[in-house]
Amino acid sequence: MEVQKELLEDIKNYLDITWEDPEGDQKLSGIIARGMAYINRIAGSEQDFTEEAKPRELLFDYVRYVRAGALDEYAKNYLPELLALQIDRKVERYADQQTPAE
Repeated sequence: MEVQKELLEDIKNYLDITWEDPEGDQKLSGIIARGMAYINRIAGSEQDFTEEAKPRELLFDYVRYVRAGALDEYAKNYLPELLALQIDRKVERYADQQTPAE
């Protein structure tokens, strides 16, 4: 999963990373890609991390927790938000599958 340059820059801004560090960017890109895969798996579908919405918020905080060495705390602290995302996406998929009555 390739991380978009703009998303990388937005997350660096969120984390107050203002210096240039190509190796750090590569490491951060890996964390972001893993976070995107994790959130996509929880949601059950590909999420749009470019719009200001819950998946983006969850991704930014995922990266923050990983950088702090506290990934094991992320799921505990964000369980309600992760479950709400999962339920919302299931409801959306269900609604999309329903055909209007004629």
